[in-house]
Amino acid sequence: IGRIWSLARSLPNEPLAEFERLLKEAPSTTEVERLRKERIGQNVFRSALMDYWEKSCAVTGVQHPTLLRASHIVPWATCESDEERLNVHNGLLLVATLDAAFDAGLVSFDDDARILISSILSESDQASAGIGSHLKLARLNDEVRKRLAWHRLNLFVK
Repeated sequence: IGRIWSLARSLPNEPLAEFERLLKEAPSTTEVERLRKERIGQNVFRSALMDYWEKSCAVTGVQHPTLLRASHIVPWATCESDEERLNVHNGLLLVATLDAAFDAGLVSFDDDARILISSILSESDQASAGIGSHLKLARLNDEVRKRLAWHRLNLFVK
């Protein structure tokens, strides 16, 4: 029952509804308000990803929340709507090193969930960061797969 509740909270439309509810609490007309909106959205997105990925890294299984980052597949600034920005299928919960590498296009994932590592990431940096060809996503669905194809095409450095 707990897992069903967590999944219900992370359905694609639930983070957007929570985001819109929180935005109604204050006006949004200045740059400061825009930044507040972005911060609220990021917090809602992270909470939804924590539920969706069962509070563990989508690749390594690390569960300590301080080490986990809510990583957008299609970046926040590139998304065309708040719905896409907050959609759990546009996100991976990753340990900080994988998040940084993913955001920089140094790693991505193929259609079978296996990690792809950029040729510009040296073997010594891979080893030091714990990044290796044995890594893969714990699970993958068609919605995430579609966004990962975008990531490979637009951000991944081969």
